Amino acid sequence: MTNSPLRVSVVNDFALVVAGVAGLLRPYADRITIVEEVSREQPRAAADIVLYDTFGQRQGRDMNRAAAAPDPASRLVVYSWNTSADLVEQALSAGAAGYLSKDLDGKALAGALERIHAGEMVVMSTPDVAAEDVEGSGETASEMAGDVPGGGPGGLPGRWPGREVGLSPREAEVLALLCQGLSNEEISRRAFIGVNTVKTYLRTMFRKIDVSSRTQAVLWGIDHGFRPDHLRRTDEPTAQA
Repeated sequence: MTNSPLRVSVVNDFALVVAGVAGLLRPYADRITIVEEVSREQPRAAADIVLYDTFGQRQGRDMNRAAAAPDPASRLVVYSWNTSADLVEQALSAGAAGYLSKDLDGKALAGALERIHAGEMVVMSTPDVAAEDVEGSGETASEMAGDVPGGGPGGLPGRWPGREVGLSPREAEVLALLCQGLSNEEISRRAFIGVNTVKTYLRTMFRKIDVSSRTQAVLWGIDHGFRPDHLRRTDEPTAQA
């Protein structure tokens, strides 16, 4: 048995998001070593776990395990605000070894990663998620998780583009997808939320960043870190001619 720290690669196409996740784990450096923070290409360093942050990325059945974590010896762990049962099942079926809510603080995240490394399949959902619709939204509590920047004890963990102007994680993710040229329907499918919820996030986000159109929002996003550092491929690769 070895006491060597667990080696973790943190993966997302947004450098700020990656840095925020890595920052949550750094206080536990005696247990977990961040061997790579990947925001431009697939991970290359040998890692026990690839922690895949879903912000602005493909999820569920659209996520290809081999593309997200090319080393078959690494365990892929999905890290997301959306912990709906269907989405979790899809991710696990796609080859993920665990699925963790972004509501977790650093201590809980570190412990969950250690359990996954030990061979457990760990699913830790958003606390107190109700099955019924959130009043007035038409969406479940799981879909609406992460929509209050300062919610919960000590505020939400991590960093994301737009947090400094009051955007919630979910508003920020919708803006990131908007900046990729996606329609409301495409954002709905990518983020696994209803179209009405997408529209709600757009309205509240427009108000917070003081814009009145999608074009203005995209221009604001480009100036404030909402374009990916690199568009990571996590769907099925297309054969080259």
